[in-house]
Amino acid sequence: MVSRVGAKRMMGDRLLRCVAVAVLLIARPAVFAQTVPQSSDDELAKSIVEKADHVRFPVEPFEVAVTISTSGASAPEDVRRYRVLAKGHENTIVMVTEPASDRGQILLMKGHDLWIFLPTVSQPVRLSMAQRLTGQVANGDLARANLAGDYTAKLLRTEKAEDDSFYVLELTAIDRSVTYHRVIYWVRQGDYRPVKAEFYSVSDRLLKTCLYQNYKPMTGRERPTRL
Repeated sequence: MVSRVGAKRMMGDRLLRCVAVAVLLIARPAVFAQTVPQSSDDELAKSIVEKADHVRFPVEPFEVAVTISTSGASAPEDVRRYRVLAKGHENTIVMVTEPASDRGQILLMKGHDLWIFLPTVSQPVRLSMAQRLTGQVANGDLARANLAGDYTAKLLRTEKAEDDSFYVLELTAIDRSVTYHRVIYWVRQGDYRPVKAEFYSVSDRLLKTCLYQNYKPMTGRERPTRL
């Protein structure tokens, strides 16, 4: 015959086992509900921007001729031409070839430092990447193309348009020396082709929108030749 004390003890043991099982059943789904660590998302976003940088410009030294056309409703078209020599993403020389009146002007970029050499001035003049070069083009647009090194990337979402899928990223400037404060960047999945970029000021005003177009074979892969 089981005493009352023994019966209570047995009931208590059963209750503890039931509570333990209930806790296990409640806790177990939490393991499957864990989200991917933020660092993994950040690494993916950085990798996407790095690969898109390699599409826009080669890592090895290269030379390219650039034509910038600026037009307005009440002004004639202004055409300027430049010769750009680059070594990686940190060293660039930009030489003005047209118009003839500006020929001889040279932009020299090393890292985040930018100078202009003028034929009529004995000493180089320090410039900001964000200063306007011509029209809506800033110095940094031509002299520096290192988005992966200049911005912290965050993957916002993916989008689909027609038969293509795109990464949509937010790029935030690492410091004030960078050309733009913030960039929203569309990169095609699969081949990491840049498609579109929106550039914003410190006050979050949309400064301009860039479309990467007319891809052609250059230095081993197809790259955008019109922006």
